[in-house]
Amino acid sequence: LKSGQVITFLDTPGHAAFSAMRARGANATDIVVLVVAADDGVMPQTKEAIQHALDADVPIIVAINKCDKHGVDPSRIKEDLLKHGIQTEDLGGDIQAVEISALKGTGVEELSESIVTLAEILDLRAEVDIPAQGTVIESQIERGRGNVASVLIKRGTLKVGDIIVAGTAWCKVRSMSDDRGNSVKEAGPASAVEITGWKEIPQAGDMVLQAENEGQAKGVVDSRIEKRKNKAKLAAVEAMNVQRRETHERDESERFDERAHRKAVWEFHNGLRDSYPEPPAPKAAPSKDGGKTAAAAAEGAAGTQQLPVVPVVIKGDVSGTVEAVASALKQLPDKKIKVNVISTGVGPVSESDVVLAGSGNQGVIVAFNVKADKRTQAVAKREKVDIMSFRVIYKLLEDVEKLLVSRLEPIRIEEIQGEAVVQEIFEITLKGNNRATIAGSRVTVGSVTKAGKVRVLRGDKELFTGDISSLKNIKHDINEATKGQEFGVSFVGFEDMKEGDVIQSLRYKEIPQKLA
Repeated sequence: LKSGQVITFLDTPGHAAFSAMRARGANATDIVVLVVAADDGVMPQTKEAIQHALDADVPIIVAINKCDKHGVDPSRIKEDLLKHGIQTEDLGGDIQAVEISALKGTGVEELSESIVTLAEILDLRAEVDIPAQGTVIESQIERGRGNVASVLIKRGTLKVGDIIVAGTAWCKVRSMSDDRGNSVKEAGPASAVEITGWKEIPQAGDMVLQAENEGQAKGVVDSRIEKRKNKAKLAAVEAMNVQRRETHERDESERFDERAHRKAVWEFHNGLRDSYPEPPAPKAAPSKDGGKTAAAAAEGAAGTQQLPVVPVVIKGDVSGTVEAVASALKQLPDKKIKVNVISTGVGPVSESDVVLAGSGNQGVIVAFNVKADKRTQAVAKREKVDIMSFRVIYKLLEDVEKLLVSRLEPIRIEEIQGEAVVQEIFEITLKGNNRATIAGSRVTVGSVTKAGKVRVLRGDKELFTGDISSLKNIKHDINEATKGQEFGVSFVGFEDMKEGDVIQSLRYKEIPQKLA
C-alpha cells in the first residue's frame, strides 16, 4: 500500500467443488473478504463461504463486485446478505460493505483502507521473535525443485535452514520464494512463501510448526504416524466389539424366544391355548459393517454389484485441487453407475498410474493441470487407458458425467413402424422338395421392412417376435412393403400363421440414459 503496509490476500476458488479449500482459507486468515457479484447476487457458494467465516469466527468485509455494470443494484445484495446473517453498516450492522469494480479497479483502494482500518480496530499483531508457526496452503511436486509447499506464516519468523513439521511430513528449509518468485532468506508473520526441502508432501491445511533439530522433527512425525496407526487399530477393535455385543444380544434374544415358545407349546398341550404357537423366526446375524443385518448387507452388496463401476486415478498439480476433484467426483449421482477413486496424487501422470488404472475394468485417469510424457502416453495407449486432461473444473465434471453416461446401456424404446393383416396362407415348394409356409398379407399402416424385427399377434395374444426370412411382392424380393401393398412373408422359426393375424413391423430407438 502507499502507506507501506502490506496485505496478504489468500484467494480461494468459487466453484462448489472447492468447499474444503474455502473452509481452510477461512480458518487461516485474520479477515474474510466476501466477494459477491452484483449481477449474480448471493449464490450457494456465497452462503457456504459465509458459514465457513462464521464457523471460524473471523471478521468479514463484503466486497460487492461488478458495480460498474448497467442496471445492478448493490442495495439488493446487502438485503439478500441480511437474510443470511450478514448485516452491513447501511442496514444498522457492523460489517463494512465496499462497492468495487475489479475490471476497472474502482473501489479497490477503499477496500484496502477498510481492511487496514479493521485490522487496527482488532489490533491484529503477531510475535516475530519466536519459532515459526503457519499453515500449509498448497503442496505440489515441481520438476527440478521436488516437493514444494506454499505456507502462510502466522507467527514467528522462518529462515532458510530451519526445521519445520507439517502433519506427517518434515522439512529442512532449502529455499523460500515469495508470490513473485523472488528468493527470500526469511519470512515473518502474514508472509506467504513457497518452501522446498520437504521429505514428503504435506497436506493442504496442515499446521506448520518449527522444530529445534532434525531429530525432534523426525520424532514428532514418527509419533504422529504411530498415533494414526493406533487410531486405525482402535477403530478396528471397536468394530469387533460392536459385532460381539450384537451377536451376544442376538443369542440372548433367540434363547428368550425359544423359552417363550416352549412355554406356549406346553400351554397348548395342557389346554391353556387354542392354537399351536408359531415357531420363533430366526434372527439375522449381524454383519461386520456396523450393525446392519447380514440379510441387509447381502442385499446392499448385491445392489452394489449390479451397478457398473468406473475406476478413476486422479492426478493434479497441487494437493488442494486433487482433494477438490476427488470430492466432486464422489458427489456425482451414483444410483446407476459409481465412480471408484482408487488413487490420488500430486504430480504428472506416471506409468504406475496407468498400470493401476488398467488393472481395473475400463479405468481412466483424470489429470488436472498436469500432463503425461510421451512414454506414459504410449503405455496408456497399449493398456487402453484413457487419460482425460483438464484445466477447468467445470469442463472436468461435464466430461466425466458424459463418460459415465457412455458406460451405461442406452434405454431401448420399441416403436411400431407399420402393420399388416394376413389375408391368405399358402405353401410353396423350395429347392430340394422343401416346403415353406407363406402368409399373403396387405400393409394397413406405415410399412413393413425385411431388415427389422416383427411381431405376430392373434387377437391380444402374442405368437411370435423375431426375424423375416423372406419378403416378396409377386415373385420379386423386396426390402420394404408400404401402405396398401400386398406381399408374401415367411418368418425364421415360425409357421403357425392364420388368416386375420396381425403382423407388426418393429424398430428400436436407443436413448442415452441420464445420471441419477
